[in-house]
Amino acid sequence: MATFPMSGRERVAAAMRHEPVDRVPVMCQLAIGHYLLNTDVRPVELWYTSEGFARALVSLQRRYRFDGILINLLGTDPDWMRWVQRIETHPDGSQTVYWKNGDIARCPADDNVQHFPAVGRRRPTIQEVDPEQIYYDDPHGPGGLKYPFYFGMEPYRPDRSNYWPDYIWRTVDLVLAETAGQVSVHAEVFSPFTQLMELFGYEQGLMYLLDEPDRCHAILAAYAEGTADLARRFARRGVDAILISSAFAGGGFISPRQYAEFVLPYEAKVAEAVHQEGLPVYVHTCGRIGDRLELMADAGMDGIDTLDPPPLGTVDLEDAKRRVGHRLFFKGNIDPVNTLLKKSRDEVKADALWRLRVGSPGSGYILSSACSVSPRTPPENLTVLVEASEQFARQQ
Repeated sequence: MATFPMSGRERVAAAMRHEPVDRVPVMCQLAIGHYLLNTDVRPVELWYTSEGFARALVSLQRRYRFDGILINLLGTDPDWMRWVQRIETHPDGSQTVYWKNGDIARCPADDNVQHFPAVGRRRPTIQEVDPEQIYYDDPHGPGGLKYPFYFGMEPYRPDRSNYWPDYIWRTVDLVLAETAGQVSVHAEVFSPFTQLMELFGYEQGLMYLLDEPDRCHAILAAYAEGTADLARRFARRGVDAILISSAFAGGGFISPRQYAEFVLPYEAKVAEAVHQEGLPVYVHTCGRIGDRLELMADAGMDGIDTLDPPPLGTVDLEDAKRRVGHRLFFKGNIDPVNTLLKKSRDEVKADALWRLRVGSPGSGYILSSACSVSPRTPPENLTVLVEASEQFARQQ
């Protein structure tokens, strides 16, 4: 352990490089519902304004004393209300946006937004998709997911050379300004594989891997180009690391062989682009990944996020540390449901101390929930994590 005091940003950077730290950094990804239930940011404000989401991010980082913040929504158009007919707020705190084009967005008080098109929009078939019209898709913005994709509510054909609206970077800029270099700020991009699954729907997307592998590869290659471009631009904006969100690439969906074919080469292209900008890159994959840790390392990642333990996943932290701990940093492994949500504060602390003992040798560990912290996790079960890290550091 390093004995000098470090900022959160310095602490996370050192851990990702397997360097000494004054204490193990703590940084959890929070579900959107957790922000909504534990801040004064209303659903529409969080989803459709960069100011609202940035305020929620920074507010809970400070409350829980986390060493880092993950920005997992793109910045929003400051003039978004020009598309809105009216907004209704309901007694339970949820809100409904009625768009001028007839679409409806339901924004729960504790969950993700649901966008309902007014007419006729459907998922394309793979035969209808032209890879030349694919670059990067964002399902969470106004209007939801479309093909061909465009930002906002008014259809247009974006040019790859000028694909990103300037407002995309607004949340990053606000968080960086507010944290003033003291907190590690990470930006999330969706993996090419996730975008493929979102484009067709997961059941149909998985069938296309078997029935139309060549077409899938062409689409994945196009998504890899756009995702790498977005990651590079985030890096140049000043973030400290890039997270590739590849939630559904675990054993509950695809085999290791399919992972090696449809996930690894395209995430490797994104990782290479991030490394060219001098930043670390890590990947978030949920559930059963104990059978593919080496493949994830082979994609050029610097680290792995989640590491879901049984029963949610198949990662034993001691086993993972032995197999790939010298190649990758780890972030996660605390069960977000059976531990953080359901157990007492003292039980959470005991669990965290055990994971610190296993994960911290040689550095390379960030104490975190495995997957996202659920909406109704008691805040006291999160404030105890930094306390555990501080106690563990004093005992070394």
